[in-house]
Amino acid sequence: MKKIIILSAALLGFNLASNAQSGPSTANQNVNLNLSNAIVITYNSVGGATNGTDVNIPFTTVADYQNGVIESGTEHLFVQSNLKFNVTVATTSTEFSFTGSGTNPHMPVSGVLAAQVFNNNTGGTIASGFSGAYGGLTSSSQSLLSTCTNGGNQYFDIKYKATPGFAYPAGTYTANVVYTATQM
Repeated sequence: MKKIIILSAALLGFNLASNAQSGPSTANQNVNLNLSNAIVITYNSVGGATNGTDVNIPFTTVADYQNGVIESGTEHLFVQSNLKFNVTVATTSTEFSFTGSGTNPHMPVSGVLAAQVFNNNTGGTIASGFSGAYGGLTSSSQSLLSTCTNGGNQYFDIKYKATPGFAYPAGTYTANVVYTATQM
């Protein structure tokens, strides 16, 4: 009986060995990338801050008041987006906030503060009024750049000009300017 069990086990093992596959074997698996649309606008560099440093435009001579300070320093803005995008600009208030002695003289942003786009490396079109000239800023959102190319290092530079005239006393006048990048 022992011989029959051993012989049966040997035959079974031989049968299993003869049914085993030879050659390569494969296993398949899908890998899904679940991408979401993403966009960010920052100052000074890719991955930089979303709040820029203060821009100071000094008025120290009569000519500054008469002609306006022609240009501030250059502000660099970077956009990263996986889709084409547009950029708009607006101020958060119709008037500058005032820090100084006396009552608030209520300086309007419109007609005083302007911006111009320089070094446009977004692949987009600069809106009329902001290319080659200073376009007036307001609290209403205005198109600044349109149909910009998607990518990870799209940038443009901004400079400001201010022309307050002689109607306002000494002090610090502040306007918050907001740039908004929106995917198309």
